[in-house]
Amino acid sequence: MNTHTTPTHAPPRRSTAEQARVDAALHDLFQNRIPFNQILGLSLLSVRHGDVHGRFDMKPELVGHPAYGRLHGGVTAAVLDAMGGLAGMVAIAEHHAHESMDEVMRRFARYGTIDMRVDFLRQGIGRHFIASTEVTRLGGRIASTQMRLHNDAGVLIATAAAAYSVS
Repeated sequence: MNTHTTPTHAPPRRSTAEQARVDAALHDLFQNRIPFNQILGLSLLSVRHGDVHGRFDMKPELVGHPAYGRLHGGVTAAVLDAMGGLAGMVAIAEHHAHESMDEVMRRFARYGTIDMRVDFLRQGIGRHFIASTEVTRLGGRIASTQMRLHNDAGVLIATAAAAYSVS
């Protein structure tokens, strides 16, 4: 009986140039190919595995209460959903670090939100807002994330938890 097992080796990580292509494709998808993100005015501050942050400025089109000029709750939820989704994509790209940009981008064909809960903690008042997110679990079928939205004074406005279909 042979008890010797052959060690398994992880496939080689994509090259630096190919990683730059993946990063550029994710930026392009988020900033240019999703028109709603443009309407929200979302811009990316950081898109790295474990460090996904975005920002948007307050503008009249985003007001939910005209008397107080505060952010619409739907905008809050949409921003948190978009950022959580992006964090999941970044985690998937990292998990499949041996794949090319084209292979990674094909993985997102059926990617989408399947569940989200938002906790509105304070009024959305500020000149701009920062959204941050972390992936709490990446499985074969589901990615789970937690997100936070702060105003320009650093006040926590809302939190969210979401699940995204990976396969």
